[in-house]
Amino acid sequence: MEAIAFTDTFVFAYIILPLIIFLSKILDQTIGSIRIIFVSKSMKYLAPMLAFFEVLLWLIIMKQIVQNLNNYYYYLAYAGGFAMGNFVGIKIEAKMAMGLVQMRVIPQKDSSKLVGFLRNAGYRFTTIKGHGAEGQVEIIFSVIKRKSIEDFVSIIKEFNPKAFYTIEEIKFVSDTAPGGQFYNQDFTHMKRLFKQTRKGK
Repeated sequence: MEAIAFTDTFVFAYIILPLIIFLSKILDQTIGSIRIIFVSKSMKYLAPMLAFFEVLLWLIIMKQIVQNLNNYYYYLAYAGGFAMGNFVGIKIEAKMAMGLVQMRVIPQKDSSKLVGFLRNAGYRFTTIKGHGAEGQVEIIFSVIKRKSIEDFVSIIKEFNPKAFYTIEEIKFVSDTAPGGQFYNQDFTHMKRLFKQTRKGK
Protein backbone atom coordinates (compact mmCIF):
# COMPACT_ATOMS: atom_id res chain seq x y z
CA MET A 1 0.00 0.00 0.00
CA GLU A 2 1.46 3.30 -1.05
CA ALA A 3 2.15 5.73 1.81
CA ILE A 4 0.41 9.09 1.72
CA ALA A 5 2.54 12.13 2.37
CA PHE A 6 1.44 14.17 5.40
CA THR A 7 1.21 17.31 3.22
CA ASP A 8 -1.46 15.55 1.13
CA THR A 9 -3.69 14.69 4.08
CA PHE A 10 -7.00 16.34 4.92
CA VAL A 11 -5.69 17.57 8.30
CA PHE A 12 -2.77 19.39 6.70
CA ALA A 13 -4.76 20.84 3.78
CA TYR A 14 -7.80 22.05 5.72
CA ILE A 15 -6.52 22.70 9.24
CA ILE A 16 -2.76 23.07 9.57
CA LEU A 17 -1.97 25.05 6.41
CA PRO A 18 -4.92 27.46 6.80
CA LEU A 19 -3.81 28.02 10.39
CA ILE A 20 -0.24 28.71 9.24
CA ILE A 21 -1.55 31.19 6.64
CA PHE A 22 -3.76 32.85 9.27
CA LEU A 23 -0.92 33.27 11.79
CA SER A 24 1.57 34.32 9.13
CA LYS A 25 -0.81 36.97 7.83
CA ILE A 26 -1.33 38.30 11.35
CA LEU A 27 2.44 38.70 11.68
CA ASP A 28 2.72 40.18 8.20
CA GLN A 29 -0.06 42.71 8.73
CA THR A 30 1.15 43.58 12.23
CA ILE A 31 4.55 44.42 10.81
CA GLY A 32 2.88 46.42 8.05
CA SER A 33 0.78 48.45 10.49
CA ILE A 34 3.82 49.32 12.60
CA ARG A 35 5.84 50.11 9.46
CA ILE A 36 3.25 52.65 8.32
CA ILE A 37 3.46 54.34 11.71
CA PHE A 38 7.26 54.39 11.51
CA VAL A 39 7.07 55.94 8.04
CA SER A 40 4.73 58.67 9.33
CA LYS A 41 7.29 59.43 12.04
CA SER A 42 10.17 59.54 9.48
CA MET A 43 12.02 56.59 11.05
CA LYS A 44 14.07 55.99 7.91
CA TYR A 45 16.04 52.99 9.17
CA LEU A 46 13.44 50.90 10.99
CA ALA A 47 10.71 51.34 8.36
CA PRO A 48 12.72 49.75 5.48
CA MET A 49 13.76 46.82 7.69
CA LEU A 50 10.15 46.07 8.56
CA ALA A 51 9.17 46.48 4.89
CA PHE A 52 11.64 43.74 3.91
CA PHE A 53 10.17 41.16 6.32
CA GLU A 54 6.61 42.24 5.53
CA VAL A 55 7.02 41.59 1.80
CA LEU A 56 8.95 38.35 2.40
CA LEU A 57 6.10 36.96 4.52
CA TRP A 58 3.53 38.13 1.98
CA LEU A 59 5.32 36.29 -0.83
CA ILE A 60 5.48 33.07 1.21
CA ILE A 61 1.76 33.27 2.01
CA MET A 62 0.72 34.08 -1.57
CA LYS A 63 2.78 31.17 -2.88
CA GLN A 64 0.66 28.76 -0.84
CA ILE A 65 -2.60 30.37 -1.95
CA VAL A 66 -1.69 30.46 -5.63
CA GLN A 67 -0.79 26.77 -5.50
CA ASN A 68 -4.18 25.97 -4.00
CA LEU A 69 -6.62 28.36 -5.67
CA ASN A 70 -9.52 25.93 -5.26
CA ASN A 71 -9.21 25.78 -1.46
CA TYR A 72 -11.41 28.59 -0.14
CA TYR A 73 -10.28 27.91 3.41
CA TYR A 74 -7.03 29.66 2.47
CA TYR A 75 -8.93 32.75 1.39
CA LEU A 76 -10.75 32.87 4.72
CA ALA A 77 -7.50 32.31 6.61
CA TYR A 78 -5.82 35.13 4.66
CA ALA A 79 -8.69 37.57 5.20
CA GLY A 80 -8.99 36.67 8.88
CA GLY A 81 -5.26 37.10 9.39
CA PHE A 82 -5.35 40.47 7.61
CA ALA A 83 -8.12 41.75 9.90
CA MET A 84 -6.54 40.42 13.08
CA GLY A 85 -3.13 41.74 12.05
CA ASN A 86 -4.52 45.28 11.86
CA PHE A 87 -5.98 44.91 15.33
CA VAL A 88 -2.77 43.51 16.82
CA GLY A 89 -0.63 46.14 15.09
CA ILE A 90 -2.72 48.98 16.52
CA LYS A 91 -2.58 47.45 20.00
CA ILE A 92 1.22 47.04 19.85
CA GLU A 93 1.72 50.59 18.59
CA ALA A 94 -0.49 51.92 21.39
CA LYS A 95 1.63 50.06 23.95
CA MET A 96 4.82 51.43 22.41
CA ALA A 97 3.35 54.96 22.64
CA MET A 98 6.05 56.51 20.50
CA GLY A 99 6.27 60.18 19.65
CA LEU A 100 4.89 63.42 20.98
CA VAL A 101 1.45 64.98 21.18
CA GLN A 102 0.16 68.48 21.74
CA MET A 103 -2.36 68.92 24.52
CA ARG A 104 -4.78 71.85 24.14
CA VAL A 105 -6.87 72.48 27.24
CA ILE A 106 -9.75 74.96 27.61
CA PRO A 107 -10.82 74.99 31.29
CA GLN A 108 -14.50 75.49 32.10
CA LYS A 109 -13.78 77.33 35.34
CA ASP A 110 -10.90 79.11 37.06
CA SER A 111 -7.69 77.42 35.90
CA SER A 112 -5.33 78.98 38.44
CA LYS A 113 -4.99 75.76 40.47
CA LEU A 114 -4.29 73.69 37.38
CA VAL A 115 -1.77 76.20 36.03
CA GLY A 116 -0.18 76.52 39.46
CA PHE A 117 0.19 72.77 39.79
CA LEU A 118 1.81 72.43 36.37
CA ARG A 119 4.16 75.31 37.14
CA ASN A 120 5.17 73.89 40.55
CA ALA A 121 5.77 70.52 38.92
CA GLY A 122 8.24 72.17 36.54
CA TYR A 123 6.03 71.50 33.56
CA ARG A 124 6.46 73.52 30.35
CA PHE A 125 3.31 75.04 28.90
CA THR A 126 1.92 78.17 27.32
CA THR A 127 -1.34 79.92 28.16
CA ILE A 128 -3.19 82.40 25.97
CA LYS A 129 -6.46 84.28 26.28
CA GLY A 130 -9.30 83.46 23.93
CA HIS A 131 -12.99 84.12 23.46
CA GLY A 132 -15.63 81.42 23.49
CA ALA A 133 -19.39 81.31 23.28
CA GLU A 134 -19.68 82.28 26.95
CA GLY A 135 -16.99 84.93 27.02
CA GLN A 136 -13.27 85.00 27.70
CA VAL A 137 -11.44 81.71 28.25
CA GLU A 138 -7.88 80.64 28.92
CA ILE A 139 -6.20 78.10 26.63
CA ILE A 140 -3.32 75.94 27.84
CA PHE A 141 -0.90 74.43 25.32
CA SER A 142 1.67 71.79 26.18
CA VAL A 143 3.69 69.16 24.31
CA ILE A 144 4.18 65.80 26.03
CA LYS A 145 5.23 62.26 25.24
CA ARG A 146 2.40 59.97 24.16
CA LYS A 147 3.04 57.60 27.05
CA SER A 148 2.27 60.47 29.44
CA ILE A 149 -1.21 61.24 28.05
CA GLU A 150 -3.07 59.26 30.70
CA ASP A 151 -1.25 61.01 33.54
CA PHE A 152 -1.80 64.44 32.01
CA VAL A 153 -5.52 63.85 31.46
CA SER A 154 -5.98 62.60 35.03
CA ILE A 155 -4.49 65.87 36.31
CA ILE A 156 -6.82 67.92 34.08
CA LYS A 157 -9.85 66.02 35.38
CA GLU A 158 -8.72 66.45 38.98
CA PHE A 159 -8.39 70.23 38.82
CA ASN A 160 -10.92 70.99 36.08
CA PRO A 161 -13.29 68.02 35.51
CA LYS A 162 -15.35 69.75 32.80
CA ALA A 163 -12.39 71.11 30.85
CA PHE A 164 -12.45 70.68 27.08
CA TYR A 165 -9.20 69.25 25.72
CA THR A 166 -7.82 67.92 22.47
CA ILE A 167 -4.84 65.71 21.69
CA GLU A 168 -2.96 66.12 18.41
CA GLU A 169 -0.08 64.13 16.92
CA ILE A 170 3.15 66.07 16.37
CA LYS A 171 5.68 65.02 13.76
CA PHE A 172 8.52 67.35 14.72
CA VAL A 173 9.54 69.56 17.64
CA SER A 174 12.65 71.74 17.70
CA ASP A 175 15.41 70.61 20.06
CA THR A 176 15.08 73.53 22.44
CA ALA A 177 12.41 75.71 23.96
CA PRO A 178 12.50 78.52 26.53
CA GLY A 179 13.86 76.88 29.67
CA GLY A 180 14.85 73.65 27.96
CA GLN A 181 13.00 70.72 26.41
CA PHE A 182 9.43 71.52 27.43
CA TYR A 183 8.10 68.04 26.64
CA ASN A 184 10.60 66.14 28.78
CA GLN A 185 8.65 66.38 32.02
CA ASP A 186 9.46 64.03 34.89
CA PHE A 187 6.04 62.50 35.53
CA THR A 188 7.29 60.64 38.60
CA HIS A 189 7.77 64.04 40.22
CA MET A 190 4.39 65.20 38.93
CA LYS A 191 2.61 62.14 40.32
CA ARG A 192 4.17 62.75 43.72
CA LEU A 193 2.91 66.35 43.74
CA PHE A 194 -0.47 65.15 42.52
CA LYS A 195 -0.81 62.74 45.45
CA GLN A 196 0.25 65.43 47.90
CA THR A 197 -2.37 67.79 46.44
CA ARG A 198 -5.16 65.25 46.85
CA LYS A 199 -4.14 64.44 50.44
CA GLY A 200 -4.23 68.16 51.26
CA LYS A 201 -7.93 68.42 50.34
